[in-house]
Amino acid sequence: MVKDNLKVKEIVVGDGERRKRYILCYNPAEAKKDKEGREHTISRLEAELASIKQLKGAPHKKAACCLRSNKSMGRYLKQKSDGTLAIDKAKIRKEERLDGKFLLSTSDDTLSSEDVALGYKQLLEVERGFKDLKHTLELRPVYHRKEERIRAHITLCFLALLCIRVAEVETKKTWRCIKTELNRMHLGEFKGPAGKVLQRTETTPAQREIFTALKIKEPPKFFEITP
Repeated sequence: MVKDNLKVKEIVVGDGERRKRYILCYNPAEAKKDKEGREHTISRLEAELASIKQLKGAPHKKAACCLRSNKSMGRYLKQKSDGTLAIDKAKIRKEERLDGKFLLSTSDDTLSSEDVALGYKQLLEVERGFKDLKHTLELRPVYHRKEERIRAHITLCFLALLCIRVAEVETKKTWRCIKTELNRMHLGEFKGPAGKVLQRTETTPAQREIFTALKIKEPPKFFEITP
């Protein structure tokens, strides 16, 4: 046990020059996430298969082809001898064995298994940072010509990334989860003979938990009241 969310096991295969050193890593949190994602996909797949059964002829063939080519659901399908589609239970069992696991290889015997695993996790965090800068925060493309404006643009993106990481550390949630939850808060406009009111939706327990962890005040309930 390296950390609360990381277990490692060293495996050495072969001897001499053919000797290879592997580090098998297991993340319980990722294993749970993998399982929940697969179960959600299987539920969708079962619903799709049930709807396809109602079709006949060309529409059935077209729907079956679309389902098999689907990136997330198609990999769990198999075709029976009579041509019908079914869920591949063996594929699911095989994938379950890999939940939350990843394999590392190193030729450096001076590094402990813990150092190898933690070093790799740091590399993943760095790569995730670059990905968030480029896509989530839209660092590129840069439409500035003057150097000071380019520097300002990159500095603002870096500060935004810092805010994202602070929010993730304090709430112990991913930025995607934080953003999805807060996006459920909407502002409604209500008009009537007496006037107009701009009122937001009620704060959910999950939203209140985020605000509390980040020490942020909830937005005002009423933004505008016009008689």
